[in-house]
Amino acid sequence: MAAQPVYQFYAELKDFKPKIWRRFQVAGDITVARLGYIVMTMYEMTASHLLAIEHERPFLTPSGRQSKRMERIGRYYIPDEDGEWLDMGGKDATKTKLSQLNLDLPTHLNVWYDFGDDWRVTVKLEEIKDGSDMSEKELPRVLEGKGFGIVEDCGGVWGLEELAEAFKEKAGSSYEQFRDWLGTDDFDIKAFDMDDMNFRLKKLPSIYAKIYEHKAYPTKKDIDLIERNYKKG
Repeated sequence: MAAQPVYQFYAELKDFKPKIWRRFQVAGDITVARLGYIVMTMYEMTASHLLAIEHERPFLTPSGRQSKRMERIGRYYIPDEDGEWLDMGGKDATKTKLSQLNLDLPTHLNVWYDFGDDWRVTVKLEEIKDGSDMSEKELPRVLEGKGFGIVEDCGGVWGLEELAEAFKEKAGSSYEQFRDWLGTDDFDIKAFDMDDMNFRLKKLPSIYAKIYEHKAYPTKKDIDLIERNYKKG
């Protein structure tokens, strides 16, 4: 049974319409880095760029009331070999557990991936559940969601919008370019396979931990999992 509390989050890709969102649960004893890998898995991020996780809470006015504005109270990185991120005031995402953040409603986290394309996923805490009746093997898990996720190196949110529109129209020079680049005639930004996503959540976060934390190259088996070269079921 899961001895730790279970955190239920709602995640949404920032600044993209229609919304690409997930509702999911994780064990409270995972690290902040592990949460980042879970979000990356759910949004089709392939561990080929830098990652940071920000912890935010509502800004309090002088009278003590909560503002709609959020203030950052911590930014967590995967330490590099030179310790650059930590020297710049960042915190170690691999050594900090979610339970140590003292999360409560309505604080939330931002997962920031690829500082060039600037992908950001807002992860809002919805509920903290008693995990005593839940097997740890069930976690992490997606409960519901909508939309595919990102496409690596497409230019961020605006590039993804252009790509999705091109495949919707299936005509024109943009479509031809994106089709040649991705090597496919079809791409559905609205696609979401929850069973496949839950399968991937049991595999990919550990692969991403090897890449980020142990600086290990992914094996062929790892790459096949990332690229979906497997049979479902």
